[in-house]
Amino acid sequence: MHYLTVLKIIVNFSALAFITTSTTTLAQDYPNKPIRLVVPTIPGGATDFTARYLSQRLALQLKQTVLIDNRAGAGGNIGLEYTAKAPADGYTLVMPITSFSANPSLYDKLPFDTVKDFDPIAMVSKAPLILVVNAQFPANSVDELIAYAKANPGKLNYGHSGSGTMSNLASQLFKRTANIEVTPIGYKGAGQIMTDLISGQIQFYFSTIPAAIQLVNTGRLKVLGVSSSARVPELSTIRTIAESGLPGFEVVSWFAIFGPAGMPKSIVDGLNNEILKVLSLQETRETFAREGLIIGSGSPQDLKQFLISDIAKWKKLIADAGIRPE
Repeated sequence: MHYLTVLKIIVNFSALAFITTSTTTLAQDYPNKPIRLVVPTIPGGATDFTARYLSQRLALQLKQTVLIDNRAGAGGNIGLEYTAKAPADGYTLVMPITSFSANPSLYDKLPFDTVKDFDPIAMVSKAPLILVVNAQFPANSVDELIAYAKANPGKLNYGHSGSGTMSNLASQLFKRTANIEVTPIGYKGAGQIMTDLISGQIQFYFSTIPAAIQLVNTGRLKVLGVSSSARVPELSTIRTIAESGLPGFEVVSWFAIFGPAGMPKSIVDGLNNEILKVLSLQETRETFAREGLIIGSGSPQDLKQFLISDIAKWKKLIADAGIRPE
């Protein structure tokens, strides 16, 4: 994947031809200056990629520059705190990192309230994880992996990229739902995880699709299951983990747009409408599919309910597993 590195997007209005035209619900005087989209990570990675793609297309529709502002650190909380304290006028937005809904349970105190201090605007995309193993590993399905783990308690190692990350939370949920005894091995990045997975130092890992798909296609890794509730079109023959004996299992990274609490409803609804237009583009669907992303949808209210549900889900798991930030 090639990630954009420029911090300011200069809009080429001649490219408006590929945007689906429809009447916007935004007020005539909004936006009348550049919009800042805060990304609480360093440049690169799935959150940054998704934000930059969206900002380019959204700028074309709004006829206004959208600036990416990377404010990394503290598990994403630096950028989120900045957004929460910004004026609620629609000119500061944020795309949180994937641990946004887990952080209230990971940290004893946050400088903001995850639900009360942000206005949900739109779900942009969801990213399923895939459960991958070494090509020589004897299991060829999720149920076979579970059976193997139960026959060899404590002998299987799984990799994860840190406390509170989706790979860690997915593995913990899998471990507890399947009632198996396996050993976690923490890493600083996916590259070393893949190296150790291929060499057999660890036995399984919940990976993003882009990070593993080339190794799968070249036969070095096997995909046993998908973490989303529905199958992924690009891997349509691979069953979901829920289909494989663990009903209700679902873990996805997700990317959405929020603003500071108290934004005018007309701006929230108007931005939701414009974002959904971007998501309806064929170009968006094809680009997101290549990156293993599922197109988002729904209203601001739908996003709020999703956030509340996700917070409750991870609160129980984090408490039960005793997960703490590193």
